[in-house]
Amino acid sequence: MSERLYDYLKITDLKDMLNKTKDLYGEKPAYKIKIEKEKYKVFTHKEVREMIDGLGTALINLGLKGKRIGIIGENRYEWEIAYLSIVCGTGIVVPLDKSLPENELENLIERSQIEAIFYTSKYEESINKIKYNQKNKLKHLISMDLKIHKEGVYSQNELIKQGKVLIKKGNRKFLDAKINSEEMNIMLFTSGTTSKSKVVCLSHKNICSNLMDIGSVLDVNSEDVLLSILPIHHVFECTVGFLFALYKGAQTVFCDGIRHIIENLNEYNVSVMACVPSLYERIFSIIMKKLEKEGKLKNILENEEKYKNSTMEEKKEVFKEIHNMLGGKIKLFISGAAALDPKIEEKYRLLGFNLVQGYGLTETSPVVGVGNNKYHRIGSIGKTVPSVEVKLVDKNEEGIGELIVKGPNVMLEYYQNEKATKEVLKDGWFYTGDLAKIDKDGYIYICGRKKSVIVLKNGKNIFPEEMENLINKIEGVKESFIYGKQQTEDKNDIKINVLIVFDRELVQDVYKVQNDAEIYKVISNKIKEINNKMPKYKAIRGILLSEKELIKTTTNKIKRQENLDAINKFNY
Repeated sequence: MSERLYDYLKITDLKDMLNKTKDLYGEKPAYKIKIEKEKYKVFTHKEVREMIDGLGTALINLGLKGKRIGIIGENRYEWEIAYLSIVCGTGIVVPLDKSLPENELENLIERSQIEAIFYTSKYEESINKIKYNQKNKLKHLISMDLKIHKEGVYSQNELIKQGKVLIKKGNRKFLDAKINSEEMNIMLFTSGTTSKSKVVCLSHKNICSNLMDIGSVLDVNSEDVLLSILPIHHVFECTVGFLFALYKGAQTVFCDGIRHIIENLNEYNVSVMACVPSLYERIFSIIMKKLEKEGKLKNILENEEKYKNSTMEEKKEVFKEIHNMLGGKIKLFISGAAALDPKIEEKYRLLGFNLVQGYGLTETSPVVGVGNNKYHRIGSIGKTVPSVEVKLVDKNEEGIGELIVKGPNVMLEYYQNEKATKEVLKDGWFYTGDLAKIDKDGYIYICGRKKSVIVLKNGKNIFPEEMENLINKIEGVKESFIYGKQQTEDKNDIKINVLIVFDRELVQDVYKVQNDAEIYKVISNKIKEINNKMPKYKAIRGILLSEKELIKTTTNKIKRQENLDAINKFNY
């Protein structure tokens, strides 16, 4: 457990957070929204809270007190206003995955018993169809894009105005609404198909304990600008991006898309970003290619070694040109949702970028541990945040065991799923299903998913994620899937195999090969190079090549069983 490094604001619930931070940061910018090229609109923290109060008042006036209300759409300030207007006195918020096809979306609306839904124009057709299905309870449609109400659909903009009028007339139903910080106010679906996805029940206490914890260990304040880029329905972006920015009185700006990320970092003078490893790898690759093109890469690489023991501030000055490529204001990069390649992490830090790893799950609101200015080691997710305890169970001879978590951030339960709840919540501890090791100083290293581990005949454990990271570095490889294959002559003997998804054009261009046989040979040779650097028991014995993308969840995580079933079905 790490110590608190910075002053933090004590809050009991999200309504309490909004009220206290309104007084502290009222006149500071909360959102900077691009209207058109080089034209922006800024909303202050005071204006944001007034919009939330107005919308919440209007929702209660519609008869939605205590009801379940969904939100679906792209990252935008209207989504965030809707979320807080629901959860801070109206009812229960149900953020929905914008990547889901219509039939799955309909299933979730039915399962969660949503009675009203906020949505953007992109989902208008689907939502209108779903409303008329008799199986669901959906009554009220609220558009984030309409300026005024139209037949059968409310305008979020118009509801805010109506709510403000009601407040002026003395309606205080939302303003004075009491929050029970320990009951379910947030319903989150885990990734997966709708029939298998579980519903995580979170409370204000869960989320607020996490905000206070990360606020006390990360150097973020009201002068910072946070770039929102990850899907906002996902708890990582929702807590660490959206809610944390409001808690700290910082400013949020929205990314125009992955292709524009570097442009946006410059345009908005971004200082803090929470993102996934693949995007940090993409940014690093773009920087290196630009430096190489300008003939500056050799000098940079020489300076990396020369200044590797310097302070972060000294490195920042030495590599000022690179920092300026990313806007010149970056002070914190947070990587989460998947394992970050330690070499990429090390490269960023050698260049003076404070890149840290965080770890968490939907069920833990989400942050369990995160690196920071004081507690950081390459490859580690840092120590636990101050209110959270962890320990390992069922450790093997290498000290690797399942990570279990206890703290005020741990979910209440899986909604209407007592069996699944009992499987993961035992004596106050949440069993994560992740394997980890913890060093003598308390730094946590995530090794992989318990369900993914391949156990060999000699008892050795293979962590697929670790090997896939190595394979994915091969130029021309898009992604890979490690699996164990039983041997015909001995069912207990398992050999390591890999399915590699490759980019044909890139492989042909880089390795000057043409046909499938030549492509297989060149990739096979690359796998042999990896085998030579690993213990023999880890060696990859079989290779399959494909151009078809792996089966994944909407949050881009590999569905291991489904991919294995597909391999067996087609008998590669």
